[in-house]
Amino acid sequence: MKKNLTIILILMIIFSLVTTSEAAKKIKFDKKKLAAAQLVDATPKLNPMVTAKEPPEFVTIFGEAEATQGQMIHFIEKRNKKPLLNCTVKQIVQIYYEEADREGIRPDVAICQALKETGFFGYGGDVSPNQNNYCGLGATGNHEPGAKFDSPQTGVRAHIQHLLAYTSTRPPKTPIVDPRYVLVRDNRKDVFGKATHWTDLNGVWAVPGKYYGQEILQIWQQAQMPDASNESLMAANRNIKLNAPTAEMFVYRGLVYFARGENGFENDYYNAMEDFESALMLDKNSVEALYNLAITKEILNKNVEAIKIYDRLLEINDKFELAFYNRGYLKLLKNDYENAIDDFKKLLEIEAVTADAWNEIAVAHFKQKMYQEAYEDIQKAYEINDRNETVLKNKEIIENCIKKKKK
Repeated sequence: MKKNLTIILILMIIFSLVTTSEAAKKIKFDKKKLAAAQLVDATPKLNPMVTAKEPPEFVTIFGEAEATQGQMIHFIEKRNKKPLLNCTVKQIVQIYYEEADREGIRPDVAICQALKETGFFGYGGDVSPNQNNYCGLGATGNHEPGAKFDSPQTGVRAHIQHLLAYTSTRPPKTPIVDPRYVLVRDNRKDVFGKATHWTDLNGVWAVPGKYYGQEILQIWQQAQMPDASNESLMAANRNIKLNAPTAEMFVYRGLVYFARGENGFENDYYNAMEDFESALMLDKNSVEALYNLAITKEILNKNVEAIKIYDRLLEINDKFELAFYNRGYLKLLKNDYENAIDDFKKLLEIEAVTADAWNEIAVAHFKQKMYQEAYEDIQKAYEINDRNETVLKNKEIIENCIKKKKK
């Protein structure tokens, strides 16, 4: 017995030494190329938030749309000017509203789930655009691409049917095309028909996905942004004038001004800033007012002030991934590399599949001349999203700096 234990111990030591040796292998870089190289930053996330009408845990999967089809089309086109779809943006939105309405599911939120799963129809990772698979059906990791559907209509129908499997025990009103519907119905009695709210999908639809539902609803809030029209501004002014002003009213008018700022009226960013500050005077813990104020200051290059506001925001909500990302981005601009990396890693604890966060960690390590670490970071970013243009560019830059083996 002792002899066997000794042999096992020796084998464990040998395995440990081999593993350590493999890990210790360093990539050899060309110093001249490194000196001339500079990685590309991902962009900050500067999309404002509408005040939530109700807490995330109260938003049901069944229900009517609150965002119009026009709002959803504009929202998608604003975030991705070249979506990888086998139809137009208008058509995919129409299909979602048709399929979801038939089953009683909120179409606007279902689209936001698809936007989360596909990276705003930019894809990357295991699922490709030609699969018409908008919710990662069957894509279980380890390079498993999942289901493929013959048309966008079928792909959307499968998505809605899969949502129905989690939400209701009644069968779909159309023939089943979701290849996993029966699996959920027959083998997952613990989840079949049990999810009534989007947050009930946490850790179920996506694993670990602790805040999966909240992240979908954050996108949904952004989709309901007011426009920059004079009519919207007049309505917001009238609402504040005729009623007892609330934080939500000032946030809404601030968002109208913000939209006008995006349309080229830079002075309106200052008006937006004033409204968000007014909202905070009425509700100092308004997450939406704090976040919108922070990104407005960031746009106006008031970065020190923006960081302080992100600090306040994260004291109130320490799971706000966009705040971690933007604060990390600003710290990186200040060459505060370690604290920037810390923010991006905190974000990754909340949402592990964030290619931009790994990209920014790579940028920080590269600026610290920690080239091996930067190489490993960018590989992680690439594994998450192999279509992210910034990640692809940085991967190319780093790999170009690797010394070529002599023939």
